[in-house]
Amino acid sequence: MTASRKFTQGLRTFASDIAQGFFEITHNGFALVGLAVIFAVITLTARPELRQIGEIKLITWLQTRQVAVTGMETEIDAIDRATATNPQELPKQQAAVAYWLSKKYRVAPEPVSALVAEAYEIGIRTKLDPTLILAVMAVESGFNPFAQSPVGAQGLMQVMTKIHSDKYENFGGKLAAFDPLTNLRVGVKVLQECIQRAGSTEGGLRFYVGAANIEDDGGYAGKVMAEHSRLKMVASGRAVPLTAPQTIPVLAPAKPDDSADKVAALFSS
Repeated sequence: MTASRKFTQGLRTFASDIAQGFFEITHNGFALVGLAVIFAVITLTARPELRQIGEIKLITWLQTRQVAVTGMETEIDAIDRATATNPQELPKQQAAVAYWLSKKYRVAPEPVSALVAEAYEIGIRTKLDPTLILAVMAVESGFNPFAQSPVGAQGLMQVMTKIHSDKYENFGGKLAAFDPLTNLRVGVKVLQECIQRAGSTEGGLRFYVGAANIEDDGGYAGKVMAEHSRLKMVASGRAVPLTAPQTIPVLAPAKPDDSADKVAALFSS
């Protein structure tokens, strides 16, 4: 065998040995990785507290990376706090009301849809027409959840928060007046009590606006009933033209010296 052939054969043998060694190392490495994964899965299954710690650390790391990349903190539960519903997911009747209110009062259809759905749900429980509830909301605040009148009525339904602070206790306190759904629920409770005491819807509206003991309610009851009538037609599928929205603030008491006590006494029970 010539020297050249011996050299060639030696190179082949050397290359074969390297390839075999690389295969063995790689094979053993994959085996070790597989064993490590299996061991980790068994450990996490047996120790759920370790899995929870790992998940927390992973989420924290991902959030930190998100802040570094976008410059904004990530809150994956923010969507749960939003008062919004896709109007296309509502029943046809409710969707029609939501779209009509959205156009008239120039507010987004998604939050209005959430309020419409809540009004229909709570209307069943309280035996109040949901379109009446929405009409009160429309006239009171024009669907502004942060509205406040000169005499302290707040939120969508313009509830006198100081007088009805007890009604907010189950919702965490008076600041809940600015949560749209909470304000709606408290406002409906007050409206229900007003109607029961007055014995009629229009009489209850006069109580609600604080005009039970004065002759003129500023046209409040009439405007709410007119909007109620329009919303009922919209809900029935009829085409109702849009008119300029009118927001009526809660009237100032006729007798500042004792009117607050009268209103507080009215709802103390």
